[in-house]
Parts: sequence; C-alpha cells; structure tokens
Amino acid sequence: MTETATAKPSILWGPVWGLAAMQGAITLLWVIYNLYLVQLLTRLGFPQGWAVGLLVVENLLAMGIEPLMGTFSDRLQHQIGTRLPIISLGVVLTAGLFVVIPTALVWGQGALRWGLPLLLVAWAMAMAVFRSPALSLLGRYAMGTQLPQAASILTLVGGVSGAMGPLAGPLILGLGPMVAFSLGSVVLLLAALVLWWAGPKGMVAPAENTDPAAIAISWASLGLVFGTGVGVGLGFRLVMSALPATLSARVPDANPPLVLGALFFALALTAIPAGQLARRLGNRRAMVLGLSAMASLAVLVGAIPSTAVGMVLAALFGAALSLVSNGTLPFALTMVPPARAGLGTGTYFSGGALAASLGGGLFVNSGLGPTVITLVAALAFLLAGLCVGASGQLRGVSEVRGQG
Repeated sequence: MTETATAKPSILWGPVWGLAAMQGAITLLWVIYNLYLVQLLTRLGFPQGWAVGLLVVENLLAMGIEPLMGTFSDRLQHQIGTRLPIISLGVVLTAGLFVVIPTALVWGQGALRWGLPLLLVAWAMAMAVFRSPALSLLGRYAMGTQLPQAASILTLVGGVSGAMGPLAGPLILGLGPMVAFSLGSVVLLLAALVLWWAGPKGMVAPAENTDPAAIAISWASLGLVFGTGVGVGLGFRLVMSALPATLSARVPDANPPLVLGALFFALALTAIPAGQLARRLGNRRAMVLGLSAMASLAVLVGAIPSTAVGMVLAALFGAALSLVSNGTLPFALTMVPPARAGLGTGTYFSGGALAASLGGGLFVNSGLGPTVITLVAALAFLLAGLCVGASGQLRGVSEVRGQG
C-alpha cells in the first residue's frame, strides 16, 4: 500500500491487481454479510425485518463517513506522503469485527443480544473507514485516459466475487457463520498484504506541495459525482431486487440465482473489453452509453417470460454495467483536483450509500410491483447519465490526471 512520485508507466499493473484484490475482498465480505444477516438476527430473537432497517442505518452512516475518511486520507497523503495509516486501521478493524460477529450466537443471550446490532453497525462503519482511501489509489496507479482500462481489472475481480452470492450462496451458508466469517476476514487481510506487496517500491512518497485544505473545490462537480453515485446505486439496487421477484412471480420453474449469476459473470467477462472501448470513446461517453443501455434493459425486467430470457437479459445488463463500473472511479477522480482524490471517491460512495438506504427503505418490500420498481430504476440510471453528461460542461475539469 505504498505510493511513489517517481516516473512511471501509464498503468502500474501490479498495484492495480493489488487494488483489485482489495475490491474483491470488500465485495466478498458484503456477500457473506448479506447471506447471514437475517439468520444471525432471527437466531437471537430479532424480527426478520430488522435486516432491512440495519442496512438502512449502516448506509446512512456510511454516507457521512465515506467523504470524511476520504478527506482525512487526502490530508495524510499531503502530510506524510501515504494513505497507509487510515487504510491499515480500517482493514484491521473490519477484519477483527467480522470475526467477532458470529460469536454473538454464543454469548448473545438475554440482554447481551443487543450487542449484535451494535456490532453489525460498527463493522459497516469500519468498512467505510478504508474503502474510499484505498480505492482512491487508482489515481496513482493509472493516469489520464488509461484509468477506465485499469479500473476494468477491479470490475472483473468484483464481478467474480459478486457472483458468489447467487451461485455459491448454499456452499457459503453450508460452512456455518464461524467458518464463513473467519474466511472472509482472512481474505481481507491477505488482500491488504497483496496491495502492500504489489505497491510501488519505497514506503512513502514525498509529501505533495499542495495542501488539500487550500484547494478550492467545485461544489457543482461534487454534486454531479454524488448524483451519479445516487443514480447508479439506486438503479442497480432496484434491478437486483426486481429481477428475482419478477422471475419467481411469472415463471413457475424459475431459477433466480442462475439469472443473477449470469449478470455478474457477464460483468466480469466484459470488463476488460469495456475498458478498452472506454479508452477509445472517452470515459464519459462510455458511461452515458452504458447507463442508457441499463435504463432500457431495466424496463424490460418486468416482462421476463422465462429463465432463459432472464439470463440473456441479465447478461446484457451486466455487459452494460461493465461500461459504468469501469468508469465510476475514474469519473470521480477526474472531477476533483489530484490532491482531493479521497474526497472525490468518498463523495461517489456517499451517493451510493444514500441510494442503498433509499432502495432498502422506500422501495424494497414496499409492495410496489416490478413494473413500477424497474421504471424507477430506469429513471435513476437516466439521472446518473445526465450528471455524467453535464460534467463535461463544467469549466476547469481536467481530462488528464496526474498523481492523486
């Protein structure tokens, strides 16, 4: 997890793969968490509906923590030449708390059972501590038009990890919470070690001359980054809830896990070609293209007649999503000065956290039909596309990244 100011090629593939390992570990931990959340709560006597409430609270907290920690990491980068302390602290806290969560099934009896919800919220907060600082490193490992191509590696690994939810869910549940959560913690720690080992040589980079606190930030730019995060996050959340619900309601022999797995595998398989396409078209154009396709495909989700058609539609959606997923981090990084990379990344994730709260609190389990939910999803993707398109009109937005 080191950084350097020495001359470097346009993409540092070793560090990028290290960052992809971190992205994959983060995704895997959320997969495990979501698979076991209801089980953990109900075994200690909490209502099943608490799962949605906890996720809403966790995401609302993350909405504030993500940009705050990103800004703090920017200050560390300026003062000591590295974001390592905040990343290391967040990783250690997250891994430690993740191991402790399933132990609540042993000690969480009587009044002590209330420790489980607090532990779950604390873990989610720890995750928010290091994600923005860590993923903002992409701006130091790739430059300019190469950013989407570098980000495609993160999308590939994240897509494979995400596919484990629908396709390997029974296997993960079969391990039991103690084993599954322990393995998740080990994977996160190993990913952090890979990121550190693969990083540029030298423990720290010389402190940058520009104090992040002294750099004027365009609130309009941050607003567009935040709006993009809200649109992408809300649309994706709604499609992921409407797709299995529609299949189960319309198709007697439906196989929702297989359809969702097709989405994530298509996301992973098309990630690298999508990164190359974004390099030719430009990141904004590629994102707008992907968001427009996702909006169109979202509308069709409510009319899926069979599992086979659902798999085709999900695969097309995953391919379009790869254009967007490859572009989100580069988009956030190019909308802020290099010294504020953590803030830009954190602002995007903040929008995504708000979207997750809105999706879980207002739409999921709301009784609305799939047609309404997918229409809202399509509008959310169009909102994100408008934000990305409008960003190109802002003055002072540089298309060429230096080190961030």
